Amino acid sequence: MTENAQQQPPTPATELPTQYAPADVEGPLYERWVERGYFAADAKSDKPPYTIVIPPPNVTGSLHLGHAFQHTLMDALTRRKRMQGYEALWLPGMDHAGIATQNKVEQQLAEEGKSRHDLGREAFVERVWRWKEEYGGKILGQMRRLGDGVDWDRERFTMDEGLSKAVQTIFKRLYDDGLIYRAERIINWCPRCLTAISDIEVEYQEDDGELVSIRYGEGEDSLVVATTRAETMLGDTAVAVHPDDERYRHLVGKQIKLPLTDRTIPVVADAHVDPEFGTGAVKVTPAHDPNDFAIGQRHGLESIMVMDERAVITAHGPFQGLDRFEARAAIVAALRSQGRIVAEKRPYVHSVGHCSRCKTTIEPRLSMQWWVKVAPLAKAAGDAVRDGRVTIHPEDMSKRYFDWVDNMNDWCISRQLWWGHRIPIWYGPDGEIVCVGPDEEPPTGEGWHQETDVLDTWFSSGLWPFSTLGWPEQTEDLRRFYPTDVLVTGYDIIFFWVARMMMFGLYAMDGEVPFKTIALTGLVRDERGKKMSKSFGNVVDPLDWMDRYGSDAVRFTLARGANPGTDVPIGEDWVQASRNFANKIWNATRFALMNGATVDGPLPAPEELSATDRWILSRLNQTVAEVDAHYDDFQFAKLSDALYHFAWDEVFDWYVELTKTTFQAGGRAAEVSKRVLGEVLDVTLRLLHPVVPFVTDTLWTALTGGESVVIADWPADSGFRDADAEQEIETLKSLITEVRRFRADQGLQPGQRVPARLGLDGSPLARHEAAIRQLARLQPAGDSFTATATLPVAGVEVALDLSGAIDVAAERKRLAKDLAAAEKEKAQTSAKLGNEAFLAKAPEHVVEKIRTRLAKAEEDIARIQAQLERLPQA
Repeated sequence: MTENAQQQPPTPATELPTQYAPADVEGPLYERWVERGYFAADAKSDKPPYTIVIPPPNVTGSLHLGHAFQHTLMDALTRRKRMQGYEALWLPGMDHAGIATQNKVEQQLAEEGKSRHDLGREAFVERVWRWKEEYGGKILGQMRRLGDGVDWDRERFTMDEGLSKAVQTIFKRLYDDGLIYRAERIINWCPRCLTAISDIEVEYQEDDGELVSIRYGEGEDSLVVATTRAETMLGDTAVAVHPDDERYRHLVGKQIKLPLTDRTIPVVADAHVDPEFGTGAVKVTPAHDPNDFAIGQRHGLESIMVMDERAVITAHGPFQGLDRFEARAAIVAALRSQGRIVAEKRPYVHSVGHCSRCKTTIEPRLSMQWWVKVAPLAKAAGDAVRDGRVTIHPEDMSKRYFDWVDNMNDWCISRQLWWGHRIPIWYGPDGEIVCVGPDEEPPTGEGWHQETDVLDTWFSSGLWPFSTLGWPEQTEDLRRFYPTDVLVTGYDIIFFWVARMMMFGLYAMDGEVPFKTIALTGLVRDERGKKMSKSFGNVVDPLDWMDRYGSDAVRFTLARGANPGTDVPIGEDWVQASRNFANKIWNATRFALMNGATVDGPLPAPEELSATDRWILSRLNQTVAEVDAHYDDFQFAKLSDALYHFAWDEVFDWYVELTKTTFQAGGRAAEVSKRVLGEVLDVTLRLLHPVVPFVTDTLWTALTGGESVVIADWPADSGFRDADAEQEIETLKSLITEVRRFRADQGLQPGQRVPARLGLDGSPLARHEAAIRQLARLQPAGDSFTATATLPVAGVEVALDLSGAIDVAAERKRLAKDLAAAEKEKAQTSAKLGNEAFLAKAPEHVVEKIRTRLAKAEEDIARIQAQLERLPQA
């Protein structure tokens, strides 16, 4: 009843170990997959291609939960497509991580009492390459632990020879097209790393600072400005006010004295100023603030640098040579002594940018840098989504994307580092500037030298979808696997990486998109929904969980929480539950093998199948269809939930239990059910495989004798449905569940058998009597049977003899106590809800909580009264 094609005659196992031990299975099994080439993609294949390129982790990095989360989803997508008959390529690689890697090697040198300048640039870069070979790439081994089905033969590195050529090629093209230029602008500067850094490398946190209000000017020609960075006042070249602010209209155009200096500065009118914020007047330091720089550009103001690259004051005077923070305190003290301080607020908590690598406070700084003119590139990136060539999933994330690409500023791409792609620009002795392409010789002769800066790491990673496939060469891989199909990444880098890949992909590939779908994930958080942070003490190492519970358990936990674009809370209890699920799969398959479940031969004809068999096959096909629909919509949480509940609730808890009586009876019916059980487990294991690959491959090969589930066919929905069988088994389940609930209400032990008479005459459930008695722990009524309780369920009357099974008086007393408590709760909640004054004042969520309590009390009263009525009379 399912399209279940076997690859070879099965030679299944008949027995499995009593327990599943992930640590013994996962490592050797993964290496076997790799050795057999299961993940290697063939560019010459005639299968339809399916491509995902991995977001390249830093060469310095280790696997964290965010990596594990996204890798699980990418692996599930590619494993399924491979099983569906696609030539699936999941391409791995690493990013050279300019700042992070250089910092690692500089730390090593510092331990030796050296700096990179002691080695010189060439020797330092050689040292970094040696570090990369010895220590880098730790995460690649951890990816194997997780089960990543990547094509290791195609592993790339953003500074390998081919990708370096791609970087130089696109830089040359952009430069020749006027889309790369050199200009002096405000950038994020790290005084510790001594380089410009990108916006994504700035981490903002709430710091305790100070807000100081300073009087500029004298008498009626004075005004007050407030600042958290008093040291920058040495570089002020204006005070700005709003053009419509009547308080300062008389000052606009005038010069006022700048305290602590011998300079005067103008008061300018600029619409950027918010007259409602603070005093409505702001100091303008064009060389040390991006907003001030923009004001300075509009008004032709001078930009005065007052700090060097290490954030040490360079302005002549008493503060020269002080660190910025030392200067801040000294300047405030000097202003205070002159009576210039109007107000001081400490602590003043405000958001401050820090370098993500070394945590140093970022200093906005005017600097000559290289830039990408993004306007035409960003427009193309926006148009590709608007016209449907690229789909963002979930769709509501499109707004974030458009907010960024439609308002993108030019991108600073130069970094003052030695490790990275050196900018291919040469300067001549007479001011010449030459950009050199990959196949061109740089100019030589006296006075020529290459630019010392390297490119932002995001520049090379922006080429990742096509450079990894061989561009700028027209390789077989590029023709076969580009554009890629899906980009799986977090919504937090949609601006910094996704948009840049779109811009560069469309530019380099003549309008062809780099990927057809952008599947955005949320961020992994702790079980309370809190961001994971070392300072919070809630960071989890996924390798620890893999060691304790197995990689499948970690993967299933992450997939089950993966709602598109939504953050994923995760706790150890959930990983334990996933481990229990893996054990349940193991134990159920072990039972099936011990009882002769088989995939040998075709499924019996429908007329040979019992209602139980038809029910499970009908539900199996519905599950196949449901899982396929969820995969196509990137609903990993829903597909995982569907598989969990089908496998655990329907297959293991019901079908396996219902077939036990059939197996015990033997005969043709037992043989048919063994074939059906084999079919159900075969398909279920294949459906589960992309998310939990290790346990499913181990069990599937034992069950079917096939080579590996990795290369098995993905199940297809045959269309078989049997609504009558589904209704019959649902009725059967309701009957057994209700009897079990009654037994529990009466305090019976789970294994305690009770005499019962079943009124099954004329009911389709009559053929299930043996299963009902087995699963509900009911024994046939004897000669002395006396019905002390009767349950009418689904048209069937179940009469039970509880005499001697329970202490009726004690049970009646217990229930009476519970009933009194429920009635008291009902009276209290009813009184509150009947109090108009309370309802008028109480918040809605409080009122709703009381309504819920009332409903629960009423439900408990009805349940307990029914239990009392069913008790035998004393």
